[in-house]
Amino acid sequence: MLKQLPVILFSAFTFISFSCQSKSADPHLNKPNTHKEAEAGGIPVNAAAIMARKQIPVLCWHQIRDWRPTDSKTSRDYIMPIAAFKMHIKMLADSGYHTILPDQLYDYLTNGTKLPSKPILLTFDDTDLDQFTIARPELKKYGFKGLFFVMTVPLGKPHYMSKAQVKTLSDEGNVIGSHTWDHHNFKKYQGKDWEIQLDKPTKTLEEITGKTMTYFAYPYGLWNAEGLPQLHKRGFKMAFQLAEKRDPQDPLMTVRRILDSGYWSDKTFSNSIKHSF
Repeated sequence: MLKQLPVILFSAFTFISFSCQSKSADPHLNKPNTHKEAEAGGIPVNAAAIMARKQIPVLCWHQIRDWRPTDSKTSRDYIMPIAAFKMHIKMLADSGYHTILPDQLYDYLTNGTKLPSKPILLTFDDTDLDQFTIARPELKKYGFKGLFFVMTVPLGKPHYMSKAQVKTLSDEGNVIGSHTWDHHNFKKYQGKDWEIQLDKPTKTLEEITGKTMTYFAYPYGLWNAEGLPQLHKRGFKMAFQLAEKRDPQDPLMTVRRILDSGYWSDKTFSNSIKHSF
């Protein structure tokens, strides 16, 4: 996902192109490699039925901190001021929303499994430390859970979560998802990129959490149909973009989300949720 990475990351990783053991023996790679089959047991998935179901709101946040004079307008679209974040989470609770986890969304989309009233999925991208120090206690205040998409290259670096903090999130009932190694554009993957950006980060996160990684978020929200079979082959159950239209042939790999904006009032935030899905 696009965001302004702190200067410290750029200086520490200037060798990285933002444009780790092979998993050739990974059992994930033996799973169905086409969107026509579900990841669980090769059961056929009816893409048309999934497309026909009412979409469930999925929200997305990146940095949660107060704006600085040096932040550009584009940067501020991905930076949520702390007070605004707290107000929006409170609004969700006061309005009767119930957070769900991605397994619940998957079961609903594939089988029509019943969800709680006013379901909503909260997602966080990029491993920012403020998601642990600010978002985590705010979610706990209302009994909410979230899906945290972790980019692995900055783990333990200043302004980013440590491995221990990622494990804590997982142990507390949140879900950890894969968000690549260094945020490289999914549409440009070729050759070793699949190993570097998908296989190795997935293995790292599974070692940290002790749980299988089955959810993925595209950097910048960008995806292409040509790459989707690679996600299926690796056992991912769903992948999350931003607000583009879903692929009608593979809706599970193109789940839509909207960014919560620090510019929004509670009313605008509420209306955006209601009218975007």
